[in-house]
Amino acid sequence: MDSKTPRPMPTEPSILAFHERCEAFYPADAVNASIEQQRQWYDALCAEFDAPSPAGLIRRDEQVGGRIPLRRYRPAEVATETCIFYIHGGGSVVGSLDSHDAICAELAHGARAELVSVDYRLAPEHVWPAAFDDCYEVLQRLLAGRSPVVVAGDSAGGNLTAGIVLKAKAEGLSGIIGQVLIYPALGGDLVSGSYMEMAEAPGLTTADVAYYRDTLKAPADNPFAHPLKAGDLSGSPPAYITAANFDPLRDDARNYAARLAQAGVDVTYREEPQMIHAWLRARHMSPGAEEGFLHLVHGVARLVGTR
Repeated sequence: MDSKTPRPMPTEPSILAFHERCEAFYPADAVNASIEQQRQWYDALCAEFDAPSPAGLIRRDEQVGGRIPLRRYRPAEVATETCIFYIHGGGSVVGSLDSHDAICAELAHGARAELVSVDYRLAPEHVWPAAFDDCYEVLQRLLAGRSPVVVAGDSAGGNLTAGIVLKAKAEGLSGIIGQVLIYPALGGDLVSGSYMEMAEAPGLTTADVAYYRDTLKAPADNPFAHPLKAGDLSGSPPAYITAANFDPLRDDARNYAARLAQAGVDVTYREEPQMIHAWLRARHMSPGAEEGFLHLVHGVARLVGTR
């Protein structure tokens, strides 16, 4: 971006305050630090935005295949047999069961459904397809239980969500009744649309996206790694897709929603006009994020059948 071009910024005071609070823990140039330092900063950031657990919610940690950690959330009221499978974001480099714990708890509570979160392997120690394989293995295990599944994820987790849903469709696995993509990274070209318009957006830049891709080392032509490269999307499960306006990933979400709709898939698409990347964490301090989260919960509840 030209030095004379103003940086795109929202005008909602609370989301600006959220961004400032985030950068106090996780600086704008965090990707230039060591992986260990990035994870320390990210863990501190997540702890800063922790929230009280909904009353009556029960957590249980377990494993799949003796190696993939899971956390199961059972809210006080469960109104469906459908399970939410949640895949956290973090650029495939940072994040854990703890980083999105409060988000998962509130989502399970609001949708009145059991939720399972996965702690997949991270890059650069484990490049593609390690995280993808972990998530797909958990999905297979959940589907083997014969209960319907709604797969959900944010950012890099949105990428993994779309990817494993595409693989499940290709392999004829049944039981996925919905997919939820929250400001997902889906393999856009990095040189047009929101990747240019929002290249210096607060919270995530196009250079950051390029860094995460370089670190993950996913093959550029693989549609499971880059779902926008998928061919026929017909027969995909219904989708709820939400994007942030001030986010280089915005058009990934917008374009994938359009392609699903063109393929005859039931899609709800919502674009948060004042939000930046990772706005889920701002749900208790920003009116725009609170509204977006409420719509997200309602969208998930509709897919699991409790609304």
